[in-house]
Amino acid sequence: MFLYTKNFDEGKEKAMGGLRKALEEDKVDHDIIPLLEKINALPNYFTTSSCSGRISVMEMPYFGDKVNSLWLGKWHREVDVEEILEAVGKHRSGQLWFLVRSPILHVAARTLEDAIKLLNLTIGLGFKYSNIKSVSHKKLLVEIRSTERMDVPLGESGELWVDEAYIERIVNLANAQVRRFKGKLKRLEEEIEKLSMV
Repeated sequence: MFLYTKNFDEGKEKAMGGLRKALEEDKVDHDIIPLLEKINALPNYFTTSSCSGRISVMEMPYFGDKVNSLWLGKWHREVDVEEILEAVGKHRSGQLWFLVRSPILHVAARTLEDAIKLLNLTIGLGFKYSNIKSVSHKKLLVEIRSTERMDVPLGESGELWVDEAYIERIVNLANAQVRRFKGKLKRLEEEIEKLSMV
């Protein structure tokens, strides 16, 4: 069994300081805070980063160029068609994309056994893309990820390729995905304390 106690305890203390600062600056998705608190209350785990999942409209020079991309709208909840149309209306150049991203959490574990327990729990709750992201002498990191995702091109260089009816359809699909992954997050919040009992 790999044991990382010294590095783990130091890492947890540092991560909790960073989380407190992020909470004070309102930089943490509100609906994921109870889950983060429950994970961080466990002696063998701590969170290093998190996102509760989102819908966004993004303008990119080309797909995949995150550095030079511009958020035209971003929501960590279900959206109205009007909100998306307003964001789409800001499009001027590059490619226009409608995106859905599932929740993602990075959780450090004290031992490999702890990491595997967390991985098995999350996969069982529907976070099928979860994996052990890093195994080193310094850190064991579990990435918790779900399968919900959409990458829909809407236009380019100020030209819209789709009509309002199409946007309404993809918004309905996106909101269904949000409901699905928010439900998974809630189940994880309810089940996470079992890790201290196993």
